Amino acid sequence: MSGKVLLVEDERKIARVLELELRHEQYDVTLATTGPEGLKLALDGGWDIILLNIMLPGLTGLEVLERIRESNKTVPILLLTARDTVTDKVSGLDLGANDYVTKPFAIEELMARIRGLIRTTRQRQDGGERVYRVADLELDEKARSVQRAGEPIELTPREYELLLYFMKHAGTVLSREQILSDVWGYDFAGDTNLVDVYVRYLRQKIDEGAKTKLIQTSRGVGYYLKDAAADDKPS
Repeated sequence: MSGKVLLVEDERKIARVLELELRHEQYDVTLATTGPEGLKLALDGGWDIILLNIMLPGLTGLEVLERIRESNKTVPILLLTARDTVTDKVSGLDLGANDYVTKPFAIEELMARIRGLIRTTRQRQDGGERVYRVADLELDEKARSVQRAGEPIELTPREYELLLYFMKHAGTVLSREQILSDVWGYDFAGDTNLVDVYVRYLRQKIDEGAKTKLIQTSRGVGYYLKDAAADDKPS
């Protein structure tokens, strides 16, 4: 897979290794070493993915991320961070990052995540967008909008991708491993609790306060989105 990559990284040793690896994989790489430089290049557009370090001179990676998302909602952004706290990770995802890796990271894992994010974005841009409806929940792929009972719901990119996956497979029980592979786009080597965390986030936004709870648990297996047209699955 090839594509245009904007790498915003001020640690020169890491930047050099990433440049070499990305070019070896046939990516066209442009490097920025400060926040303002990265922001300017990002806003010029044309990128298949942006790799963005959180700790940058001039502007932090989170500040750059927030400004990018003000004008570009679709370019995939993967955060590179030395911060391993839940608060920092959630802050980045809430601001619109699609994913993150924590330094030090395995190059193979990073490349797999890059491929997954680019592939997902390209598939969405190839004209396959449609409107999905389950009960009173509606997701419009083209507009990247979600509403329930007519009320708009704001989701982070990862929450959106997870909900889209559930809606595409409404009524089907999906294992945690299957969800990680298909939504995150790589074979996740860590704990499948990551899925549990994001399902909890979705439930808070989709089901909280609603009479009908759509996101269901299949004990010992995984999760599914309750299909109003199908019989209930055992839970």
